[in-house]
Amino acid sequence: MVKLTRTRPPDDAAASSKRAVRSADTARNYRVVATAGVFEPGFRGGGPIRSLRFILDTLPGDLDVTLITRDRDLHSPAPYPGLSGRLLRRDDRSAVFYLDPRAPRHWVRLIRHVRSRPIDLLYVNSIWSLFSVLSILVVALRLVRVGAILVAPRGELSPGALAIRTAKKRLFLAVWAPLLRRLRVRWQACSGLEEKQIRANMPWAQVMVNGNESPIPEHPAPPARAHDGPLRLVFVGRISPMKNLSTALEAVAGTTRPMEFDIFGPPEDPHYWSRCQRIIAAMPGHVRVRYLGELAAADVLPTFSRYDAFLFPTLGENFGHVILESLASGCPVVCSDNTPFSELIADTGGLVVRPATAAGLSRALDLLAARSPEERAEAKGTAGRRYRHWRQRHREPNVLAHARQFCR
Repeated sequence: MVKLTRTRPPDDAAASSKRAVRSADTARNYRVVATAGVFEPGFRGGGPIRSLRFILDTLPGDLDVTLITRDRDLHSPAPYPGLSGRLLRRDDRSAVFYLDPRAPRHWVRLIRHVRSRPIDLLYVNSIWSLFSVLSILVVALRLVRVGAILVAPRGELSPGALAIRTAKKRLFLAVWAPLLRRLRVRWQACSGLEEKQIRANMPWAQVMVNGNESPIPEHPAPPARAHDGPLRLVFVGRISPMKNLSTALEAVAGTTRPMEFDIFGPPEDPHYWSRCQRIIAAMPGHVRVRYLGELAAADVLPTFSRYDAFLFPTLGENFGHVILESLASGCPVVCSDNTPFSELIADTGGLVVRPATAAGLSRALDLLAARSPEERAEAKGTAGRRYRHWRQRHREPNVLAHARQFCR
């Protein structure tokens, strides 16, 4: 007997071959679509921009990441020149799509790209962002299928953050949390502190703790030189209630020794900035305060290196890039106890003030101002050296490589 074998038409064979190629490609590359409200070349978004840049710069070779972000900086009316609507390839592992949400053509282009291949992980940065909400709704409605969802709240679930516009945020969470639970969303915490904050609001949450979001400094901190004159203080950050500049200003006003306090950052909340300006206008004569505008990312470390201390009574940081940048520059930190780095701040010669009231901060600043020029210079050198030693000892896998294992 002759056994007859049914063969596929040539077209079917070609299609099968293409499917096999796609399947092999998918097996080689774990595909991630990430969303963030702002990314480079913007800088007003602060730490999350630097986190995402480091994550993309250190991707393993078998990951393929597309980051979807707005085509302009935070609160900017104008798009980045030449980037709006473009998919910009950073390297062979990552690309960034700059979206104008009001441009239908951008959405068509984006949807075509997103649906071109299966998505293993949706990585959402922020809970409240329009980008986060829309991307999760798209998955919930099954318009796009993903293997898993990972949410990085970026400090938005800290008590300090939830205390701002409390009623609106609590109402949103009451509606949103059940959907996230139904979708079996996983969470990324940048520290043990943030893990506790996530669980306090989402007791059912599966949380991955990974804070590997800052580079090891390539160079030592600039040499610190003794200087006569008042204590030089700096504030670098968004001018918003969360960063608590008003308390920093009240603390400086309550000191008894001469001080200079320079402020850098975008005024994010006009009403809050007006309040800060009123405090500045009433400063005593022994204190000089200047607002010096915004800082580009490349200017942050050189700026910190010129000061004796970074005054930062923040209401809460899930990570706190700006703290690490200050220490990397050899600038000790005077801070609240609302960050993951209290122990590091104390070990590098700074001061953690508990509670971070204006009066308590004033006393800490007077102690720093009482140091001799040589003691201030020594403190700056100590901060830079001890930070580098700490950073060398604290290494974790790339966040998305970790997520690949965690979200299985």
